[in-house]
Amino acid sequence: MKKLVILACCFAAISTLSAQSNRLYFGVKGGVNIANLNVENGVDYNGRTSFHAGGLAHLHITRNFAIQHELFFSGQGGKDGADRLRLAYLNSPLLAQYMTGFGLRFETGPQLGFLLDAKEKNGNTETSIKDQLRTVDFSWVFGTGYLFPGTGLGIDARYNVGINNIHDAPGTIQNRVFSLGLFYQWQCKMHDMKNRKS
Repeated sequence: MKKLVILACCFAAISTLSAQSNRLYFGVKGGVNIANLNVENGVDYNGRTSFHAGGLAHLHITRNFAIQHELFFSGQGGKDGADRLRLAYLNSPLLAQYMTGFGLRFETGPQLGFLLDAKEKNGNTETSIKDQLRTVDFSWVFGTGYLFPGTGLGIDARYNVGINNIHDAPGTIQNRVFSLGLFYQWQCKMHDMKNRKS
């Protein structure tokens, strides 16, 4: 229930701002993740390759500044020899973006991740460890992207730094994820929509 309330608040904030602007864009995104786990006082888990996919809402506040909210599936975790941790999250970042006017953009902001599934695989044995991990992950996003002029198509690269401990027992474990992906966005003209209704 708390997860739904948090997501509803994010969407409400975007909707409130967009009511005063026709600079709202919606989009889809997807790409590759290279994830690992930072283990305090232990052996870190090395990179696990997976994917992410979902949607976005992009709102221009000024010509060079925007807020972007996203909701997407993200495969994360890591590996240590034959031991592999496969984590699945529903991630919801809220990003502040600065756009240069030449297609290049820089972004940063907080991200909430909601644990969907967690499995540990060693050899042919796979075990669910979801009950050993915390259901919410808080991280901070740093990224850059490029929107090809006049197309709506873009590329982005990000690094997500986990802040809280995802382990529900003594010993700190934090997510680390580098992602590279494509996105496509289209404009939602709010004033046109209002005129059609009136």
